[in-house]
Amino acid sequence: MTRRIFSGGEFEAKIGYCRAVVAGGFVHVAGTVGQGDTVTDQCRAALATIEGALREAGCTMSDVVRVNYYLPDCAEFEPCWPILSEVFGDAPPAATMIECGLIDDKYRIEIEVTACLPG
Repeated sequence: MTRRIFSGGEFEAKIGYCRAVVAGGFVHVAGTVGQGDTVTDQCRAALATIEGALREAGCTMSDVVRVNYYLPDCAEFEPCWPILSEVFGDAPPAATMIECGLIDDKYRIEIEVTACLPG
């Protein structure tokens, strides 16, 4: 069974995607950006949105097994490290950071995760 989770964001309908898909024992959360003036503000906001999608799917951040970080400037990744360490704590996922362009220049970080459903 496949279940789709929508956040109601404006781009879901425009682009044709949903915030997360629950399928095959996993929760796949789409690349998520956050609002804010700094990369750390955006990182926290994106993680809060991701956490909400995981909660709706029946998971927590400790169920995340894979995370991808996308940043237009890799030098801005290091300021996010303490936030990521705090969020993932004792259950760190496998991770990749990629330097690339994002959908709008105002975004400094995009985060996508895959979580394993408990049980």
